Amino acid sequence: MLRRPNTAAAQYRGAPKYQRAPMTDASIQSRHGITARALLLGDRIDTIGLERNDVLSTQPLAFRTGNGGIVVLFRFGVAVLIGMSALEEDEVIRQLAGRITRPSKRREEESTRIEIASDRDEQILPGGAITLKSLTNEHALLIANVLATSVVLAHDERNVAAVFDVIEPLARELAEHGRRPGGRRAILKHIGNALLVQQRVSGLVAVAEKPDVLWERPDLERLYARLEDEYELKERADVLTRKLTVISETAKALADIIDTERSLRLEAIIVILILVEICFTVYQLVRFGSAH
Repeated sequence: MLRRPNTAAAQYRGAPKYQRAPMTDASIQSRHGITARALLLGDRIDTIGLERNDVLSTQPLAFRTGNGGIVVLFRFGVAVLIGMSALEEDEVIRQLAGRITRPSKRREEESTRIEIASDRDEQILPGGAITLKSLTNEHALLIANVLATSVVLAHDERNVAAVFDVIEPLARELAEHGRRPGGRRAILKHIGNALLVQQRVSGLVAVAEKPDVLWERPDLERLYARLEDEYELKERADVLTRKLTVISETAKALADIIDTERSLRLEAIIVILILVEICFTVYQLVRFGSAH
């Protein structure tokens, strides 16, 4: 049996991570379809100071805008905007600019269409659109969590692929010629890139953990399972984990090669110094003997 994780919002004492604010919003429910868009804005979003009494959730921070849209902010750098126009999205992003750590040079994006139809069951249509009877706060948080995870996975997949493009020629050079290619500084740079990708993927997004909203609404488990399957979250995370293992082992192998080469150079220097000392001693003996 699953237990609720002990991750209460220590930073928001007295406020639960998930709050039951008004369940629906007329401006959203009246539309036949709306767009949910996840944007990877940077490495981190500072949400401190944005808390309000009417928030939908504190982790992640979620609130409604004046026009009825929903903003969900994840600390690992993703903002999910639901039911907003392009101009409204741009305004939210502009207001967040000062809170973003290391803004992304290439902004990753994941979006979907939410169709609201009271006479249809909750399902994922072949084109990827999500059909709901109504868009409640819980539905919005669930969809936002899936989109945020997917957009970060897409970003990490690109980074991992870039590292693979770099280490593949290195491995080929070792296999074909038996020597380390490039200079020591270049190798260390490759190792650093590999470690950065590994830290990003393994440290910021816990794909295996279920969204907190499911502990309040277990009836949404089926919808979450469908979304998780639609975006292949677990499969993509598993592939990334295996690739990271290869990257980690390659980085370790390159580091070992560098250490070995350094040790050999030190040993060679020591041998040379010993030989010089011997030669100098012999010279001194010969010179002393000839003098007497």
